[in-house]
Amino acid sequence: MAAPFEGILETALYVDDLDKAEAFYGSVLGLEKISRAGNRHIFFRCGPGVLLIFNPAETIKPPLPHGTTGAGHMCFQVTAGDLDAWQAKLSASGIAIESEVLWPSGARSLYFRDPAGNSLECAEASLWAID
Repeated sequence: MAAPFEGILETALYVDDLDKAEAFYGSVLGLEKISRAGNRHIFFRCGPGVLLIFNPAETIKPPLPHGTTGAGHMCFQVTAGDLDAWQAKLSASGIAIESEVLWPSGARSLYFRDPAGNSLECAEASLWAID
């Protein structure tokens, strides 16, 4: 029997405008860009994992079809003490906070959108803590 997964290695989102995505994820969210391949994709480092941003019009082409269409969702893990600072940073950057949630576990989340309409979340790690 295989061992359990250790975590998420990569997460993919899809956008029509890689330039806007590069500015948003690099400048507004402060992620480190690993690489960009023309108008096909941009990869960013996010903690121990990688955020893949693909252009769906390009990823349907061989040799490596990799994709979907429509808005997706991902969640950034933040330290509990940093959630308010992220809310202030996003607001100062003109990013609307769509929702603030206090979960039954006591964890808090903020929801907002990237320029392509993907649903993004910043949440405290205790959201998915194992009892």
